Amino acid sequence: MIMELLDLIRNRESIRNYDPARPVAPEILHKILEAGRLAPSAANRQPWRFYLVSSPANLDKVRECYHREWFKKAPHVLLVAGKRAAAWSKGEGGFNSLEIDTAIAMDHMILEAESLGVGTCWVIAFDQDKLRQTGLLEEDEVVFAITPLGYPEKGFAKSGNKIRRPEDEIVRYL
Repeated sequence: MIMELLDLIRNRESIRNYDPARPVAPEILHKILEAGRLAPSAANRQPWRFYLVSSPANLDKVRECYHREWFKKAPHVLLVAGKRAAAWSKGEGGFNSLEIDTAIAMDHMILEAESLGVGTCWVIAFDQDKLRQTGLLEEDEVVFAITPLGYPEKGFAKSGNKIRRPEDEIVRYL
């Protein structure tokens, strides 16, 4: 089934209910990662690295950075990391695009996951120090977002209750 982009965006919800016994097939994971690889970045610097964590030993390490039971059930966790020195900067001590660049890449991957029926939940409230202690990252990398990747447990249904402010509160036509 082909889904229009706006319908895909309307349908996407954060999933907090994963089937640990149902890993995502490698070809599906590849498509999700490819969506991030193709994301735009300032000056096309592509200052990111995507860590797909699937091995039980590394999942155990990563799960220590975010203590939610539903998070521990996902068969995969995706980390989006980057290096400030590799990102575009606006002069000495100025704006650095790393956070925006990695957010765009994460958004592309989350939307691709949705289009393929894979659940995600954008997580930023993780413990950066505990994640660093896993030894999985390079020393100068920063992680801005993580997401579990997996299929919801049988019987799970999306709420369909996406609450957003109305257009007239957030858009100004000039």
